[in-house]
Amino acid sequence: MIESGIGLVAGAPIEEILACAYTIPTDGHESDGTLEWDATTIVVVEIEAAGETGIGWTYGPAAVAHLIDELLAPAVSGSGAYEIGGAHLAMRHALRNAGVAGTGSMAISAVDVALWDLKARLLGVSVAALLPQAHREVPIYGSGGFCSYPIGRLVEQLEEWVESGIPRVKMKVGRDPDSDVLRVLAARRAIGDAADLYVDANGAFTTKQALRFADDYAELGVSWFEEPVSSLDVDGLCLLRDRAPAGMDIAAGEYAATLGDFVELAKCVDCLQADVTRCGGITGLLAAASIAEANELDLSGHTAPTIHAHALCAVPKLRHLEWFHDHVRIEQMLFDGFLEPTGGVVKPDLSRPGLGVEFKRADARRYAD
Repeated sequence: MIESGIGLVAGAPIEEILACAYTIPTDGHESDGTLEWDATTIVVVEIEAAGETGIGWTYGPAAVAHLIDELLAPAVSGSGAYEIGGAHLAMRHALRNAGVAGTGSMAISAVDVALWDLKARLLGVSVAALLPQAHREVPIYGSGGFCSYPIGRLVEQLEEWVESGIPRVKMKVGRDPDSDVLRVLAARRAIGDAADLYVDANGAFTTKQALRFADDYAELGVSWFEEPVSSLDVDGLCLLRDRAPAGMDIAAGEYAATLGDFVELAKCVDCLQADVTRCGGITGLLAAASIAEANELDLSGHTAPTIHAHALCAVPKLRHLEWFHDHVRIEQMLFDGFLEPTGGVVKPDLSRPGLGVEFKRADARRYAD
C-alpha cells in the first residue's frame, strides 16, 4: 500500500503555494533579556497537489511570506510533491543572492514543513510515522516566565505547569540582572525541589556576568542556562560550558540556520538546540540531529510545539521540547487537532494524516497582515 502511494506522490506536481502572515496580540506585555513584544507573527504556508493540501509555518516577520511568494514558490511549483530533498535544494539556490540565513531560512522552513505534511497526507500517514521514528513521545518543559511578569504572575505560571505534570520549567532572565536572583529564588520556592528549573538569558550577559550568575543560579538548583551570552560568541559559550557549575548545562542553537552554525555550536554547548521553523524545516532539523549525535550531544527542540511533536520523534539523542507559552496559545487558536501534553510528554497522533491539524482559516482571517 505504501509503495503504490509513493508512486502516486512522486508523480503529483505541486499546483499552488500560498503564504499568508497573521499577527496575533499576546495575552500581556512580554519581554526577555534582550527584546520586548506585544504580538507574535506566524507565517502559514499551504501547498496543494493531487487534491491534498499540506500546511507549514514559521514564526517571523510578514516579509517571510513575501519572500516565499517572490522566490520560493516559483522554485518549487511544478516539482513532485514527494521530492522534498530536491525542493529543499531548489529553495536554497533561489535564495543565493537574498541570503539563506534569517528570513530566508524561516521561509525555507515553512515551505519544507508544508511539503512534509503534504507528502504524509498523500500517503495517508502521520508525519511522525513517515520519518525514521525513534521515539513514541517527546518530553516537554514549560517555557515563559517573562521578565515583564510581576513575581505573582511568574510563579503562578510555573506552578500551573508543574501541577499539570510537567516536571521542568523555564523562566527568562537578563533584563534586570540585579533582581534576577530574587526572581529565580521565588520560582524555586514556588515549584519546590522536585521540578527542574531552567533560565534563559537570550544572550543578555557578558561572559564575566554570565559566569557570576551561573554560580548564583546553581545555588538555587538551576540545571539549564540557555544563551547566557550571544550565540554568536562561540568563545564565550565554550568558556561557560567548561566553567559552569557541575550539574548545569549550557544550551544554545535556536537561531542556527545552517549546518555550519550547528557544527560551530556543537563545540561549545552541553545540549544543542534547534528550531524547526528556523533551521530549514524538518529536513534541516534531521540534519542538525545528525550533528548532535555525531558530537554525543542531546538535541532540544525550540518552540513550535505541533511540528516538533512529530519531527523530534525522529531525533535519536532527544532531550526535550520547549512548550513555549506564546506558540502553544497561537496553535491552540489556529489549528484544530492541537495536541495537549500528558504527564510531561506530548505524543503525536499517528491515526491522523500529516501533522494531524487543520488550519482554521476563518478564525485566522481577523489577524491577517
